[in-house]
Amino acid sequence: MNTRAWIVFLDESGVSLLPQVRRTYAPRGRTPLLRYRLNWKRASMAAALGYHATDPDRGPRLCFHLKPGSYDTTALIEVLKQLKVFYREERVVLVWDGLSAHWSRAMRAWAADQDWLTLERLPAYAPELNPVEPLWSSLKKRELANLAGDHLADVADATEQGIHRINQNHQLPWSFLTHTGLTVHPPPPQN
Repeated sequence: MNTRAWIVFLDESGVSLLPQVRRTYAPRGRTPLLRYRLNWKRASMAAALGYHATDPDRGPRLCFHLKPGSYDTTALIEVLKQLKVFYREERVVLVWDGLSAHWSRAMRAWAADQDWLTLERLPAYAPELNPVEPLWSSLKKRELANLAGDHLADVADATEQGIHRINQNHQLPWSFLTHTGLTVHPPPPQN
């Protein structure tokens, strides 16, 4: 593995117009009510959270993608093409789970032609090792909590606000990594 690379964790999650119901506060005797239209429209979001392997001063970098429907291999290849531009064609070691679209024949063939990209797989049933999981939790507990939007654009706007909040707080992406128990250590200087 090239140690002068970005270690990037990628994960996908779904959102819909159905609200993420969360506990909230209200005056005694006034139970809050969520009014929403029963609508099954869904969108999918992908986040790639990267940490530089040798230079922690470069800080974590968060790349985000939102699309109607769900991700398949073709859509994920488009996300990876955007990731290449986002990381300015620097070396990327991409760590993701065992989703079939991540390891399809078409994905492996495309990735084999990318000299900037190395794919690594998280262990099965180990979402706790992916720092993007606490990112999703943060979004769903804050910006998306009790959101009863009329259109997917409402959900997209709230999600973008959450991504902006996370990008503005330089400690938050590091806390997501700490939550996993993983660390990124620069190698010792060579003599």
